Amino acid sequence: MKRLIDSFNYAVQGIIYTLKTQRNMRIHFFVMTLILILSLFFNFSKLELLSLFFAISLVIIAEMINTAVEKTIDMFTSEFHPLAKIAKNVAAGAVLVAALNSIMVGYLLFFDRVNPFTKSIIFKIRSSPVHLTFICILLITIITVVIKTVTQTGTPFKGGIISGHAALAFTISTVVTFLTENILIATLSFMLSILVGQSRIEGEIHTFFQVVNGALLGILITVLIFQLL
Repeated sequence: MKRLIDSFNYAVQGIIYTLKTQRNMRIHFFVMTLILILSLFFNFSKLELLSLFFAISLVIIAEMINTAVEKTIDMFTSEFHPLAKIAKNVAAGAVLVAALNSIMVGYLLFFDRVNPFTKSIIFKIRSSPVHLTFICILLITIITVVIKTVTQTGTPFKGGIISGHAALAFTISTVVTFLTENILIATLSFMLSILVGQSRIEGEIHTFFQVVNGALLGILITVLIFQLL
């Protein structure tokens, strides 16, 4: 019995260690928590819940195996080796496949249920009072100024705090959403916009917050234009 309890404790310690040291694991747990809370409001069948639990578990398992592979390689060598690089890349690729699978499962499970609610939100945004959007834009401006002041990068009103590419991409996606009123097309359009923002970050042209600022401003300004029209 003591050995069984020790084995359980070691397993829990492994989960806790992965959570403490791996940023991606914390992201997975955060998203998992949101999805599980959201699933409480929908009438999923047993098979649908089984698919959801399996997809979530697969991502967590893949991330833990990836961590184990990385730590094992680091234990044997601290120098660059082509085979070590391949092993780490393959383990990371397994996590990516599991994550993409979970995204597809979540999309298939939630799309039909969220679609009517999303259409209602789009209609309310288009018909909502204009001053609400002005307030949102003002809040985004204030937040941007605060971030610039706190980080002390440039001046509050000058510098690369906004990604123009991200703003334009998310503006186009918002226009597509309002013109088509089709959630599937809107989702694909916003996925392309996210890729644009990610490319700006990967190219070290803009930071994450600069891309987010551009995306928010692009969306809000487009909403404002549609309301005025």
